[in-house]
Amino acid sequence: MIQDNTSTIEDITVQTKGLKHVVFDYLVETGLSEQVAQYLNMLILLLGLLLIIVIVDIIIKKLLIGAFSQFAKKSKTNFDDLLISNKVPRNIAHIIPFLIALEFAPDVFSDFGNSEIIIEKGLIVFSIILTLWIVRSLLNTLKDYLKTLPRLKDKPIDSYIQVFMIFAWIGGIMSAIAIITNIPFLKFVTGMGAISAVVILVFKDTILGFVASIQVSINDMVRIGDWITFEKYGADGDVIEINLATVKVQNFDKTITTIPTYALISDSFKNWRGMMNAGGRRIKRSLNIKQDSIKCLSEEDIKALKKIELITSYLETRQNDISAYNKTNNINKELPLNGRNLTNIGVFRKYIQTYIENHSAINKDMTIMVRQLAPTPQGLPIEIYAFSSDKRWVNYEYIMADIFDHVLSAVPYFDLEIFELPTKFSNS
Repeated sequence: MIQDNTSTIEDITVQTKGLKHVVFDYLVETGLSEQVAQYLNMLILLLGLLLIIVIVDIIIKKLLIGAFSQFAKKSKTNFDDLLISNKVPRNIAHIIPFLIALEFAPDVFSDFGNSEIIIEKGLIVFSIILTLWIVRSLLNTLKDYLKTLPRLKDKPIDSYIQVFMIFAWIGGIMSAIAIITNIPFLKFVTGMGAISAVVILVFKDTILGFVASIQVSINDMVRIGDWITFEKYGADGDVIEINLATVKVQNFDKTITTIPTYALISDSFKNWRGMMNAGGRRIKRSLNIKQDSIKCLSEEDIKALKKIELITSYLETRQNDISAYNKTNNINKELPLNGRNLTNIGVFRKYIQTYIENHSAINKDMTIMVRQLAPTPQGLPIEIYAFSSDKRWVNYEYIMADIFDHVLSAVPYFDLEIFELPTKFSNS
């Protein structure tokens, strides 16, 4: 039985060898020399093999893409749709044509020993490249799918995929060189240690970006969708992409700023995520009061200010307390400076405080403060410190403008003046 099987295999081998030289024998019979007949035989077989490979590749590609498309329509998940968009079926379809080439290419070049070896090595190198293509398309599919998951949407997945692919390409290139040079892979890798310093120098930015992306992810410094301000690079907007080498920021004027990933850990920048997650957006702005307009209030002044409803009860209470104190301590009020007094700037501060506390757009659970800063050559700053409930930029600016519109218009009612630098057209 064993002898029968052996003879059968030998018969098939003989038939195959005979089939390879059908064209050769025919060309020799027509009167061509054997050398010319060999080259023409190789060329015809090569063209036939390429034609078969192309036809098989087209058929399998259509079958696979069609099968994946039908499955994707019935499937509830979008993973299979992403497989198609990232050309996974198309790349996998190349496997069978490649196997056909690997099987029959040696027969095409059987009469050319050196060429046969070169073609075999070339096909093995192509198999490495094809494997990397398939792996890359699968990883891109995985990346796109993970980005659709809410808990992973803001993670720098691109960085991890790029790192893996860099190592995969390095391994693939080293394997290809080892195959071409007939050097064992382990020996080749060992020899690469001698030029590791050059490799590190060439991939310095990539290595720095890799380390930075890990630190950014572990420390949760930046997420996709965060609003950051990076003055050094002129970035002020939302992070739209984090990868191994760069972070892309879409500024509010719709321009794109690219920042090196390692700059996030080597330089200082501002991340507004804390504000976005908080209950309000801070308003911190001051107006400068002309200092020579500040004065103590007389009885007539207080009477006039009592008409302002927001501070009517405050003025009555404070006036009674001050009068009682001055009377108890026999204060001579012929000079307003003596004893305790109300000032227009103090009442003005109280008015602003009450106005903001009653403003519907201000978060009452966060700090609300109207404070006096140190006097400057440009006047006495009165600062409003509060938080708007609405954190959206347009609405925030509207709320802040609405507050200061009112406050600025209220200044004259307290006999105060806003400081303005004199111009050359001033009469003073």
